[in-house]
Amino acid sequence: MNIIEKKIKGVFEISLSPQNDERGFFMRSYDNKIFDYFGIDRVWVQENHSRTDKKGVLRGLHFQRYPYEESKLIRCIKGSIYDVYVDLRKKSPTFGKWDSVELSEQNRKMLFLPRGFAHGFCTLSEVSEVVYKVDNYYNKDNESGLIWNDKDLHISWPVEDPILSEKDKKNSTFAEFVTKSTNEVDEICL
Repeated sequence: MNIIEKKIKGVFEISLSPQNDERGFFMRSYDNKIFDYFGIDRVWVQENHSRTDKKGVLRGLHFQRYPYEESKLIRCIKGSIYDVYVDLRKKSPTFGKWDSVELSEQNRKMLFLPRGFAHGFCTLSEVSEVVYKVDNYYNKDNESGLIWNDKDLHISWPVEDPILSEKDKKNSTFAEFVTKSTNEVDEICL
């Protein structure tokens, strides 16, 4: 397992190392001691699994508002996705900045996102399955999202006209998020 911090502090790309033989492979996808060494160990309270059956589907950019923010450990177990995250931590020097990583069945990478990020992905293959752990319970009343093509964020997506859910078509802009955010979010998302 190789773990490197991305350009946004607190975000880690995790490359898994399978042991291959004639039967297939075995690999460790989580190790409490290794994660603890990097300061990214969490008590995971839910694991979610999504499947998308079309290329060019964009899910996101989702996040939970205070006090339901969540860290995520994201992995694509079938197909491939272009995974994007936006720093919503107001006291962060990278507040409002985004980055991305390709996660795929072939490259066997995972992404660790701390609390205080919007997250989304675009499918790069006809079938994509994503599994992700979260360290806080989902709360429907506190779910929110940023619009995928926000003019202030300038995210470079691999598609110009993605397939979106009706809910994701109505996500707010980054400017609206900034206006609506409270001091509580400032305190919790350091």
